[in-house]
Amino acid sequence: MQLWQYHRHRWTWGWGQALLWFVMGLCGAGLVWSSPGLLSTLAGWPWQAGLAVGVTVLTFLLTMLTAYPPEMIFLGGLGLLMVSGVLDTEQALEGFSNPGMVTVGVLYVVVTGLQQTGGLAWISQQVLGLPKGLPSAMTRLMLPVMGLSVFLNNTPVVAMFVPVVNDWCRKLRISPSKLMIPLSYAAIFGGTCSLIGTSTNLVVNGMLIAATDHPGLGLFDITRVSLPCAVAGVGYLLLSHRWLLPQRKSVLGDADDPRQYTVEMVVEPGSPLAGKTIEQAGLRHLPGLFLMEIARGSQILTAVTPREVLQEHDQLVFVGMVDSIVDLQRLRGLKPATDQVFKLDSPRTERSLIEAVVSNTCPLVGMTIREGQFRSRYNAVVLAVARNGERLPGKLGDITLMAGDTLLLEAHSSFLEQQRVSRDFYLVSEVPNSEPLRHDQAPLALAILIAMVVLASVGWMSMLNAAALAAILMVALRCCSAERALRSIEWQVLLVIGAALGLGKALEVTGAAGAIASTFIGIAGDNPWLALAVVYGITTLMTEIITNNAAAAVVFPIALAVSQTLGVSPMPFVIAIMIGASASFSTPIGYQTNLMVYGPGGYKFSDFMRVGIPLNLLFWSVTVLLTPLVYPF
Repeated sequence: MQLWQYHRHRWTWGWGQALLWFVMGLCGAGLVWSSPGLLSTLAGWPWQAGLAVGVTVLTFLLTMLTAYPPEMIFLGGLGLLMVSGVLDTEQALEGFSNPGMVTVGVLYVVVTGLQQTGGLAWISQQVLGLPKGLPSAMTRLMLPVMGLSVFLNNTPVVAMFVPVVNDWCRKLRISPSKLMIPLSYAAIFGGTCSLIGTSTNLVVNGMLIAATDHPGLGLFDITRVSLPCAVAGVGYLLLSHRWLLPQRKSVLGDADDPRQYTVEMVVEPGSPLAGKTIEQAGLRHLPGLFLMEIARGSQILTAVTPREVLQEHDQLVFVGMVDSIVDLQRLRGLKPATDQVFKLDSPRTERSLIEAVVSNTCPLVGMTIREGQFRSRYNAVVLAVARNGERLPGKLGDITLMAGDTLLLEAHSSFLEQQRVSRDFYLVSEVPNSEPLRHDQAPLALAILIAMVVLASVGWMSMLNAAALAAILMVALRCCSAERALRSIEWQVLLVIGAALGLGKALEVTGAAGAIASTFIGIAGDNPWLALAVVYGITTLMTEIITNNAAAAVVFPIALAVSQTLGVSPMPFVIAIMIGASASFSTPIGYQTNLMVYGPGGYKFSDFMRVGIPLNLLFWSVTVLLTPLVYPF
């Protein structure tokens, strides 16, 4: 089996290299064509349009068929279009200043503020709960996301829910790839259901008012068509998830991590966990973590049931993986049982968890943690010790250190620089996203989020300006640190978005997009139903390869001319363009929410095609059949 996988890997890599050389050769030919005096047209098109289409198609193929990073492929395609002269410098870089792309980047900072204050955990607990299986989890996720996206721009909704769903998947022991695509699609479903759910609807409505004497659509005029589409989409995902949604990321089981730590936590006085059962407190469903015993005064409870009620000052002994111990650190009302963490020099909000392996030259080998005065020597506190998967008995301070022991420490990030080259430890590494939460700032972070949503929804600020203000407040009011906010930005996603917008710009400015649209719409003849089907089809095709707003802008004047030629109402075509431009399911670059879940879900390009193409066809059928009944020709 391993031999087969090895040869399969070699085969895939070889074809990837061959395809890359083919692309380079094709683009080289394009550069030759662009030279003065040589071939200037291809199949009746200017060479610029042909090259733009060729580079775009081959960029998609490279993304689907090779293991090269998507951001490098898209940046390479954009660079070739710029070097060849298809795009000038300003046009090529225009996508990187696009308000939509910048908004996505700024929203990462807003979400970090919510995450670092525990606001996202509260949202997860209140909205999502703990369903029994995947269909129930999908329903609990998609319905509230759809509801929020009706009234909010769907981009911040997805940005807010991505980290929530990631943590939720760990608790439910479900692969994130089973829920990230439904998250993005549900936001798209909801965005089509009102005039303000997505910017595309507002753009098309503005073009309708400018080009005709129509007063414009009301807030829910589109809902009579888009809501049935959304319901059909939810039903499709619930029925097909077993076969179409991929299993890209596995959830670690208890035995998958050799470092099984024993850590002691205490219920703080006045803790919101006091008076709750183990299950109500959320201590039963942390993956890879086992509550071994509770020390309550002189009493030791060893067989802890889910119905056991917690009390103040209870000392809880957990055994489990480091990721789940990070979850413990983030629970409000629990703190490490050792009081040493409160004697460190730096504030807790500036510390993180660090794993360090004791070397045989460490001066503390053979001494207990207390005797070696670990905190005073290293300005770090030992929270747990792992030794060959053994459960180490006794109090933490009484454990005698041995070479090879893995220590879980709480320390300032400077510990990494100071000890990385030290002979006291073999290996020193930071546990990702392990900073203690700023629970006291959670109400403030939620208030900032609500203010951002209100400002953008009522039109007092653009989505970008409202998000920028919220990001500034998150950092200024110490909901998150500036360093943590910058680290949270997914630069790869932003690079792909910016480059993809550049490719779409090339199709637009060379006239390739308009030529393709006109050619297909000409097939419809004088049949309004067929014309409507073609308008929707070309719109949804365009939105998969250029931005949704650009697709709507390209198709709208053509569709308006078709309606005038046929002597029918333009309203069915307007509704079809609104839904078709927003309903982008078949590629991760077709809509920015798809790109936002692409990395967290661990997806391949082809995953979106497998799930999204039938969904595109479903939306196409429902829209074309229903729209003329609601808005007659």
